[in-house]
Amino acid sequence: MPIHHLNCGVLHAPPNPRASCHCLLLEGPDGLALVDTGIGLQDVARPLERIGQPLIDLAGFQFHEADTAVRQLEQLGFHPADVTDVILTHGDPDHTGGLADFPQARVHLAAEEHARVAEGHGRYLPAHFAHCPRWVTHPPSDQRWFGLEARPVALAAGFEVLLVPLFGHTLGHCGVAAPQGERWTLHVGDAYYLRVELSTDDHPVSALAAQRADDDVQRRRSLARLRRLARDHPEVELFGYHDFTEFPPPAARPRRQAVETGR
Repeated sequence: MPIHHLNCGVLHAPPNPRASCHCLLLEGPDGLALVDTGIGLQDVARPLERIGQPLIDLAGFQFHEADTAVRQLEQLGFHPADVTDVILTHGDPDHTGGLADFPQARVHLAAEEHARVAEGHGRYLPAHFAHCPRWVTHPPSDQRWFGLEARPVALAAGFEVLLVPLFGHTLGHCGVAAPQGERWTLHVGDAYYLRVELSTDDHPVSALAAQRADDDVQRRRSLARLRRLARDHPEVELFGYHDFTEFPPPAARPRRQAVETGR
């Protein structure tokens, strides 16, 4: 299963460093799936209406149409309608802005996260869901993956991924695990902001992570699980949403393969 690493936006609020919006494009036999969507076309066109000046200033949203997932798909030779599924790590605005660019896609997320979005929790933006996404929610599971809870997600694109609960940043935050032969790729979302958090609690970004967490006790537990996973299972490749250093070098990125979708 070819995996494309896409930077679908930039956040920069000095003195904090520039942060990426690291999304995945997964190629399946019957279509494409996106893990998170970054900043979308409508955000670029109407940022004040969609996001609002206070949040733009706080998070440092940058708006460039070429960065959007839909434009990057087109550069790869795909059509937006090829995206059959979107898997959300969680519902924060820098992860959901591109949802409206793929209105036909099913949108998968943990049941706990959907409940918070549906109740209108203040950290989420109603404008990002005004197009009425085709929600598919995933409840708790007895399945385990390297000792962690795993919720299977069967995708119309013709393959399966796992939602791996890593609660704390939000109360339904999950990682997304995708098989790669005998190896795995785990997108940890915002379970850490920078990779350095896997080895220390003393980095300045740790204070920001604690501040942004809905439940910092759970966040720390999730981070401890990721540290164990990184230490004990080299067959699992971890990366987060915001650390530019975790993008693979261009030579290591897969080339586009044809996707038969019947169009």
